[in-house]
Amino acid sequence: MAITNTYPLRAAVIVGLIAAALAQQAAASSHREAPFITRQPKVDATDFYMFRSYEPGREKFVTLIANYVPLQDAYGGPNFFTMDPDSLYEIHIDNDGDAREDLTFQFRFSNTNKDTQLTVGGKKVSIPLVINGGAINGVNPAGINVRETYSVNVVRGDRRGGKRAAVTNAAGGGASFDKPIDNIGNKAIPDYAAYAAKHVYAVNIPGCATPARMFVGQRKDPFVVNLGETFDLINIKAPAVEFLAGAEKNARDDLDDKNVTAIELEVAADCLTAANGAGADPVIGGWTTASMRQGRLLNPAPGGGTGASREGGAWTQVSRLGAPLVNELVIGLKDKDRFNHSKPSGDGQFADYVTNPTLPALVEILYGSAGAKAPTNFPRNDLVAAFLTGVKGLNQPAKVTPAEMLRLNTSVAITASGAQKRLGVIDGDNAGFPNGRRPGDDVVDIALRVVMGKLCTLNLGCTPADAPAGALRFTDGAYLDESFVNTSFPYLKTPLPGSPQK
Repeated sequence: MAITNTYPLRAAVIVGLIAAALAQQAAASSHREAPFITRQPKVDATDFYMFRSYEPGREKFVTLIANYVPLQDAYGGPNFFTMDPDSLYEIHIDNDGDAREDLTFQFRFSNTNKDTQLTVGGKKVSIPLVINGGAINGVNPAGINVRETYSVNVVRGDRRGGKRAAVTNAAGGGASFDKPIDNIGNKAIPDYAAYAAKHVYAVNIPGCATPARMFVGQRKDPFVVNLGETFDLINIKAPAVEFLAGAEKNARDDLDDKNVTAIELEVAADCLTAANGAGADPVIGGWTTASMRQGRLLNPAPGGGTGASREGGAWTQVSRLGAPLVNELVIGLKDKDRFNHSKPSGDGQFADYVTNPTLPALVEILYGSAGAKAPTNFPRNDLVAAFLTGVKGLNQPAKVTPAEMLRLNTSVAITASGAQKRLGVIDGDNAGFPNGRRPGDDVVDIALRVVMGKLCTLNLGCTPADAPAGALRFTDGAYLDESFVNTSFPYLKTPLPGSPQK
């Protein structure tokens, strides 16, 4: 599918947000977005973030965050939310606009049961819990009964056939890293923030001159969304700010009490772009995937040192996420599993879902009497161009193959903490979504406004007459800004404890 972006440069500050607007068509993140992935929560990607680091002194770095394992209840023991040791988690970077990965960071996990035992009635018996009663205050302490570690490879070129090398600890050169145990509660781990901070590693990435930082562990889910009402036929009390004072903060955040597991890397920007020095294209595209083995043999009698299953065969991708909510609210039900198995280079097969989006029509059906009218310009090529190519003059590569991914122009200046605008590009903050995505960007409100014709009000590929409701400030009622996250790596806040009592 050939897409030509002819929008004027003045469109740059707004057009791009459609890359997510269409990608999200309403309100939520990619939690349980496709039939198959609901059966495999450990490989379900919930959010992907890619932004220039705004921690003071780290402006030359790009932070990549891939969140997995949705809807974690903090009290979800005794087997908490470990990653799947039989799966492959990846973050991909396309730095030449051809819709194919040029760099891939591959994460593999391993769980070791230390088999702590207590003597009961003269017999040694294995304890049933992850915690064995000792203090949890450092890396791999004696008090943890299950140790979770991981290793990371960087692959240059094709993710399966390219040149691969191990990412190593800058302190000692080891290639195995400990992941902190989940926030079981304040009695087991009195100072979880300090404990987790000991798992932030300085790492060496082969081929990169500057050391990176890395963290993998449980975090408070940073996404904010009025999830229940959105999926109940957009049962929102006030779908636009004009309809009710304070509408942007009128609804409950349904993820307020949930944690996620974050895979985070902070990498020098010049390590991610195609070439160093003058003339290098500063635009990169990114997405995250998870893959499982093709074969699984269930063990009819696990235990005694044997696992519940044996996995084998080639890797098969089962989860994919670039811009938020593409699969969840754009792709038709019959193609959701197909999208999760697909690569950006094959996105032409899903073009109809973008050119004729269903959300605006649904909003009109439900709220037409209040003035919510869907845009009338079909096909919605104004959305297609930005959704697949990035925005010319903002975050479109010099040469681009249309494909769905999150795109970031690494040469756009950061917006410092305290000055960020939650609506990103459409509010004049070009360092925000859809030029990459920061955790404090309210992509839901951005998406709702653009899909209902915000671009048409600026004559960007359509006219104001094409979008009768294009000027309305739509909202899901769940407010998000930069205050919901921290100001330094790993940015996402400490996870909620399973037990708040000391």
